[in-house]
Amino acid sequence: MNSTPSADQPELKPQEQPKFWSLKPWWCQPWSIVSTGVLLVGGSWAVLHRLWISLPLALGVLAWWLLFLVLVPAAYRSAAEANQ
Repeated sequence: MNSTPSADQPELKPQEQPKFWSLKPWWCQPWSIVSTGVLLVGGSWAVLHRLWISLPLALGVLAWWLLFLVLVPAAYRSAAEANQ
């Protein structure tokens, strides 16, 4: 059997960086970040029924998601690629 990697199976590097999310605890995983944001905005609306409170809260949650679900992992990935 041939042991060389095929086109659909890339060769793994011996010093490959761990994935960003594998370094984070359970409370900092994408599912917990999203569910916390949904609970905050949904809970605010369910309890208060005030758009002037829930809307800024939703915008803050969206900014939080953008930062921690998009920008930080992308920066980690860029830094890992630069170190290789």
